[in-house]
Amino acid sequence: MSATAPITQDLLTIPRRDTEEGLPNIVGLTREQLRDALIEAGTPQKQAKMRVGQIWQWIYHKGIQDFALMTNLARPYRDMLAERFSITRPEIVTRQVSEDGTRKYLLRIAGGHEIETVYIPEADRGTLCISSQVGCTLTCSFCHTGTQRLVRNLTPAEIVGQILVARDDLEDWNRKPDEKRLVSNIVLMGMGEPLYNTDNVRDAMLIAMDGEGIALSRRRITLSTSGIVPEIARVGEEINCLLAISFHATTDEVRNRLVPINKKYNIEELLDSCRAYPRLSNAERITFEYVMLKDVNDTDADARRLVKLISGIPAKINLIPFNPWPGAPYERSDPERIEAFANIVNKAGYSSPIRRPRGEDIMAACGQLKSATERARKNPRMQAGSAG
Repeated sequence: MSATAPITQDLLTIPRRDTEEGLPNIVGLTREQLRDALIEAGTPQKQAKMRVGQIWQWIYHKGIQDFALMTNLARPYRDMLAERFSITRPEIVTRQVSEDGTRKYLLRIAGGHEIETVYIPEADRGTLCISSQVGCTLTCSFCHTGTQRLVRNLTPAEIVGQILVARDDLEDWNRKPDEKRLVSNIVLMGMGEPLYNTDNVRDAMLIAMDGEGIALSRRRITLSTSGIVPEIARVGEEINCLLAISFHATTDEVRNRLVPINKKYNIEELLDSCRAYPRLSNAERITFEYVMLKDVNDTDADARRLVKLISGIPAKINLIPFNPWPGAPYERSDPERIEAFANIVNKAGYSSPIRRPRGEDIMAACGQLKSATERARKNPRMQAGSAG
């Protein structure tokens, strides 16, 4: 992890092992894909649907990682599965625990690439912030991930696998009906732009929402996009989750600088797509994320323009104090300035909570994620230390 971030409570480092077993990974397959794979492996078609349901529950409801433990399947069938398939998760390289309980996982995936996933415990929920790409292509100037080049999209197995890894680490399986689930909410706000990987994100989230598996309500999943306008309608139609917009500016001139994709899909186009989002209502509002940058986008005039721009859209505005990172070209707005901005938005009738930074001491806060692989390329000593 970052050499500049102190580890205040816990650092778990797990030795590297070979994660590419050569067998097809059963995690991340849709029900239809799993059925087809089982039939191809010799499962009679009349049994295939039942077998899918059984295997699905073992993997996603009980968290089992070994076919031998699937005790409602005959032993020869379990042996066949083990010979044909794997149950593979991303591998934890390091786990950091912040003073506030936030956990940041550095995970290794196929090809030796690394991604970061963050778990944020709160009084009424436990939110897992997951990544959709290795790196990012959008180069948002205030975001640390944006300084890392895009390597590739994550597969459905690598996306849903982040949920499985976190539940493993938190011992969040097999809870009684009256026990609170530790991973109760998912936000697609980690590394990458989800809507440049829509198909894989969709398949992973449909697995997360499946009632016989991870069983998260669609209203407990929020997808954040910087504004890939043509894909926004697909999110509402095919994933049906809540939507967040990484907004951050009230004029095209400023947003072009902060969020360069705005040059392709400007504020007017983006807001038009928000107004057309399916099932939009006061019960299912769009969240507009707005990072507060000193002397850049934090004036009273900005607050008034923001309210005018989103007029008619059921929305709330999350005000995010800028989370600094080494070499960042911006500063966090003063607390008084953030409060004044929030007051203007509140008086206009919009909820505008000021997000309390979480996990800053381990570089796990919003906008701070950047995989250690990328850091190591720029630090030969880190490369040597991470080998083996």
